[in-house]
Amino acid sequence: MNIPSRRHLAALASLTLLAIVAPVAAVRAQEAGIAVGAMAPAAMVESLDGKPMNLSDIYGKGTPVVLEFWATWCPLCRKLEPAMAAARTKYDGKVKFVGVGVSANQSPERQKAHIEANRMGGVYVFDRHDAATKAFQVPHTSYVVVLDGAGKVVYTGVGESQDIDAAVKKVLGGM
Repeated sequence: MNIPSRRHLAALASLTLLAIVAPVAAVRAQEAGIAVGAMAPAAMVESLDGKPMNLSDIYGKGTPVVLEFWATWCPLCRKLEPAMAAARTKYDGKVKFVGVGVSANQSPERQKAHIEANRMGGVYVFDRHDAATKAFQVPHTSYVVVLDGAGKVVYTGVGESQDIDAAVKKVLGGM
């Protein structure tokens, strides 16, 4: 009879634990952030020229809104940008696109320069005091929240491979 070695048992235990924990971690990653179905909260931010504004002044006015929490240093945000740019072009006039600049290692001036240099469209605000980040329970930069015309969350996602077009189609009724 073959008796497994301690090394073999340790490897088997590690694989078993990974098989149990990995799906749980993946589910938690998808569930992070504000709940789908919740109404978007108010949050004080500022325009890139320093004027205070309430993010809730942008949504809940009948037009769907796509919020992206981003930073100039975020590699996932850079990889997501082509999908965001394509959606901004395709849904221009039907959906508002709002980039919410996180405050970590950022300034409004740095973000404004990046937006201009890369010819990024949409509306951009700066979350200097992390009010929007906290209100939307943002887990990471490249976090996207899609709101319907009433301001209800219909999609959340994080990372470079989000299907922004499908998320926007969902809010527009499958256009």
